[in-house]
Amino acid sequence: MTPFGRRLRALRAQHGLTLKAMATEIGVSPAYLSALEHGHRGRPNRRFVQQVCRVLGVQRDEADKLARLAALSHPRVTVDTAGLTPEATELANRLAEQIHTMSQDRIDRMLAELRREAPEDVTAGA
Repeated sequence: MTPFGRRLRALRAQHGLTLKAMATEIGVSPAYLSALEHGHRGRPNRRFVQQVCRVLGVQRDEADKLARLAALSHPRVTVDTAGLTPEATELANRLAEQIHTMSQDRIDRMLAELRREAPEDVTAGA
């Protein structure tokens, strides 16, 4: 599941919408919406996020948060370390190798550290 998918699912549940009802309102298939919620599709585009906000009546702050979560929700990430230090390249490669075996606690700690470096990040605690 992606950060966007988790938030979308929570908002849909808060509004009492079934997957099928919301998909119909947005103009997508229930299968697509389900795949998006579960992180089996790439990140949604801005138009899709706007449609979600319209259907759910989401206001500006939450809409901005959803757009940021969508940007951070590509399930297959590519990290370009060209021009960076060897340590940056090693970090990216080690993370790619080890993320599947990391405990949730370790992931949470690493993410908290990265979030501390970017306090303007609206996804903290999402």
